[in-house]
Amino acid sequence: METEPPQPRSSPSLRRLINLDTAVSLHLYTLFQPILPYSLLKSLELSGDGRLFFPVTLSLLLTTTPIAAVPSTPTSLLLLNLLIGALFDLLLIGITKHLVQRPRPVYNKNMFLSFAVDHWSFPSGHSSRVSFMATFCFFYSGQIREFLLINILNFEAESLIVEYFVVMVGLWAAITSVSRVLLGRHFVLDVIAGACLGILEGLVVFRLLNYENISTWFR
Repeated sequence: METEPPQPRSSPSLRRLINLDTAVSLHLYTLFQPILPYSLLKSLELSGDGRLFFPVTLSLLLTTTPIAAVPSTPTSLLLLNLLIGALFDLLLIGITKHLVQRPRPVYNKNMFLSFAVDHWSFPSGHSSRVSFMATFCFFYSGQIREFLLINILNFEAESLIVEYFVVMVGLWAAITSVSRVLLGRHFVLDVIAGACLGILEGLVVFRLLNYENISTWFR
């Protein structure tokens, strides 16, 4: 009679950490559910959704720059680097979710799955995406203020939006990441891991994986 192969067992320390993470996440979820409106949490979810991010970024790229001049203008380079980072994030999150395969919280309801790996919880793709965007805005803050906010969107250079743009994006990223636990989509460790990954992605794009450097690889 054939026997099933032994299943890999996690270490006791890892199991205790996962159990603690599960308990804390459930406590936060049940504590804030009666307080925060579902519509607010859902709006935060949509604001960091890749199905919204990619069309908006592509629309900005195509409406601000003629196609023939896409790689040559400061605005197009900025948006191309943002797209490169977003694709890099999508790849890393997909691979990590597939390898770890941590189930989502049992109380996660009414969630639309874009990809098969979205069944899995670790790490949070929303947290990584918004943290990458916040890190990207930090490193490219000068270009974003000058070329996007002032020249294209016509904000005044002394306006609060231009002056505190990076701070506002950072706050949005933090609140959106926290909302993933409060909406029941993720555990706390999923969100922390996703945020750390997103910050790392922003650094990699700024230092290495940007259009300027990639274009030199094919010369």
